Amino acid sequence: MEPARLGEVLPGPIRQNGYVVRGLDRAIEAWLGLGVGPWLMLPHLTQTGSVYRGRPTEPVVSMAFANSGDLQVELIEQEDDSPSIYREFLDAGREGFHHLAWWVEEFDHVAAAARAAGWDHVHGGNVGGMAEFAYFEPDRATAVVVEVMELTDATRWLAETVRDAATGWDGSDPVRPLA
Repeated sequence: MEPARLGEVLPGPIRQNGYVVRGLDRAIEAWLGLGVGPWLMLPHLTQTGSVYRGRPTEPVVSMAFANSGDLQVELIEQEDDSPSIYREFLDAGREGFHHLAWWVEEFDHVAAAARAAGWDHVHGGNVGGMAEFAYFEPDRATAVVVEVMELTDATRWLAETVRDAATGWDGSDPVRPLA
């Protein structure tokens, strides 16, 4: 059976490019050098209730978000050794581009379609009770990881806040707390 194409499972455009990094401050500085910012920080978040490759886990991550036009860029630094899709990536000697993300209204429907298409569900959970997320590997040959994030009032607020901060940004106050 031929694997399903991304467009057959995922609705709409790519909303985010995600990068897993070893040093968040260093990564932010590099992106600022490209003119991308300001960066809104969400530090020391424990992803409670997460499941990684079928087993419970609670990785601690710090994240930073910025927009370039309508595309959000996410930087993720895992701060502990808990099993996760991020730790797996780093332990494989990798750093940098990690995933493409779609934000979806019908999270359960899209996640079920991804599973039905034979995509490996690698990691998922709920972000502080605000939104479900799941990472899938549609095809190991392409090395593309896909994140599906539930679009809720909280995730809409996040997307709008990050996008609005970037609109007309003059380079001042380049790193800010998200909340």
